[in-house]
Order: sequence, then C-alpha cells, then structure tokens
Amino acid sequence: MSKRHAEIAGAGFAGLTAACALAQRGWTVRVHERADRLRTTGAGIYIYENGLRVLEAVGAYAEAVKGAPFAHTREVRDGRDRLIAVHRWTGSRVFSIVRQNVINALAAAAARSGVEIVMGSAAVGATPEGELILADGRRQKADLVVGADGSNSRLRDSLGLLAKRKFLVDGCTRLLMEKTAAERAGSDGGATTVEYWSGTRRVLYTPCSETEIYIALTMLDSDEAAKAVPVRREEWQRAFPHLQKLIDRIGEQGRYDRFDLIRLKRWSAGRVAMIGDAAHALPPNIGQGGGCAMMNALSLAVYLYRESDVATALATWERAERPLTEHAQRISYLLGLPTTWPPALRAFTLALAGRSKWLTAQRTRTALHRPTGT
Repeated sequence: MSKRHAEIAGAGFAGLTAACALAQRGWTVRVHERADRLRTTGAGIYIYENGLRVLEAVGAYAEAVKGAPFAHTREVRDGRDRLIAVHRWTGSRVFSIVRQNVINALAAAAARSGVEIVMGSAAVGATPEGELILADGRRQKADLVVGADGSNSRLRDSLGLLAKRKFLVDGCTRLLMEKTAAERAGSDGGATTVEYWSGTRRVLYTPCSETEIYIALTMLDSDEAAKAVPVRREEWQRAFPHLQKLIDRIGEQGRYDRFDLIRLKRWSAGRVAMIGDAAHALPPNIGQGGGCAMMNALSLAVYLYRESDVATALATWERAERPLTEHAQRISYLLGLPTTWPPALRAFTLALAGRSKWLTAQRTRTALHRPTGT
C-alpha cells in the first residue's frame, strides 16, 4: 500500500506542526513557503502548557525552549507605573520564547521526519479534489492539502470558506532588543512580564531569552503616530515618561499588524483542511494564537490516522476541536475590549479580572487543555 501524501501551504507554526505530525504517522509531506527563508512575523511568543505538550509530541520541545525563561508573573501597571493587577502562573508551564527559535525547532523536527520544505514556492489556491495550485501554474495532487498560509489565506478564499473577518480597533508593533548588562545579571531563570497602560497605548515588556527582551507596543489602529514604523520614540516617551530609557533602546526594527478575528463556515472542503490564522485568527490577549494553531495541526494528523477516509476524518476533527478554539477567540476578544474604555474604568475592570476565579478559569481553559495526540 502506497503512503498517503500531503501538500502544505505555509511554513509557520501551524504548517510545520502539521508536517511533523503527518510525517510521523506515515505520510509523505511537502511544505511550500512563499518566502526565501524560514522566518516568522512578530518577535516573541508565550507558549503555555497546551502548546508545550504539542512541541513535545512532535519532537521540537527541547530546542524550542532552550534558554527561554519561565514566565511566572505578569503585572499590569498604569501610565504612572502604579500596580493595577498581578497574575501569577502556577501549576503548569509557560515560557516566553523568541518566535524564530520555535520555527527553527519545528523545521528541524520536520526534517528529521523526512518532510520536504520548498522555499520561494507560493500557493495561490486549492481544489476540493486535493490539488494545491502554485503561483507558477503548477498543480500538486495530494491525498490531503493543508492551508496554513496565514490570515490573508489565498487557499481559504479560493474555496469560499470565510464566514467572518473582523478587523479590530487595535494593533501592535513587535520587536526584540538586546538585554542590558543589568538585565542579564538580574535573571533568576524566570521572567516577570509587565504590561504598562497609558490611555489606549500599551507597552508589553517580556524577557524571552538569555540575551533578548520582547517588546510589544499596542495602540488603536487609528493612532497613526503610535503605529508608525520605525517607532517614533518621542511619541511613546510622552505617553510613558518613566520608560524613557527603555524606549530609547528601540531601534529601526519592528513590524505593525492590525488584530483581526477570523471564523470559517467550515474548516475543510473536500480534501483541503485549513489551520492556524487562516482558519481562526484571534487577538493575542490570552497568548493562544500559536497554541491553538499547533493543537489543531497535531489533532488533524491524529484524526487522519484514526480514520482512513479523509472527508470523514476532517469532519470529526472539526467537530471535536473547533469548540475550544472558538472559546479562546471569544475570551481573547472580550479581554481586549477595555482598550477603548476610560482609564479609571479600565483599571477597575483589570483589577477585578485579576481577582476573579471564574474569569481566570475562562482565560486559562485553553492553556490548561491536554491536546489531542499528547
């Protein structure tokens, strides 16, 4: 009996995880990446227990978390540096990691499993019969096509699967910066993340390796001065005068992205499955974009291993996995609403959220989930 074959569009978290998981279950796999090298948008990422279990399952964990600190505490502070809320992560793992390290670890695990990764190969569409259509006109036939080509997915749109794409009021510029000597000396093997608020602007400070800090600048999409790249340091220093020295260290790097929320009519069409941001993009307020992408990529391979008929497997997969992903989307969206609220009301709500056992349970439900296949 010949091996089943998969063609995957996109070599991000979702595509590479799916490639590993399918290859480890006997598939031949080819991944198409439009860029000329493996790289990721964004700078740092939080990976919680659910995502870490997936990395373990596909053999990428040790390399992905090497040198990454355990992100045990998250503080929320106002524009005057006054403490509003504290969230402590106990009972399970969470690391703040350089995103590129995770991509490299997944790519290495894929290579060990025999996956072929083709760079500079752009996918522009797919057919329900299992054809991946490339920009140069070639059609690659497969038992399964996986669309992991991001929130602007051409595969998804070629199949008419989009039900809703909601662009949110805010967005973010992400970047990495080198730690100072004092920051390196002060590391205790863990990381305290601090989220500073000033009006509708936020600065997220996160140590993410032995040598680097992850900075996320969040603002309204209508705030042209704040979302400019390169970052206008003087704009941010006016909003956060107590962070002047930190903001001075921001260089020319960084990329701005507007947050969006994506839901599909269904996650598959015939022999084509959609995963990651292409299927269920969500704002980063609970740190589960990457986690959901990797969970659904692994579970996709598991259901296809259990059931030989592709259409049946994809229907069962979506029915089982979609509810938790949509829960993560709802909670992440709700936690972003205070962005436009008056500062006093926002501070009160964030403080209340930090003490609420019910909201904490809703916020951490996805992170504490044991993914299918782990």
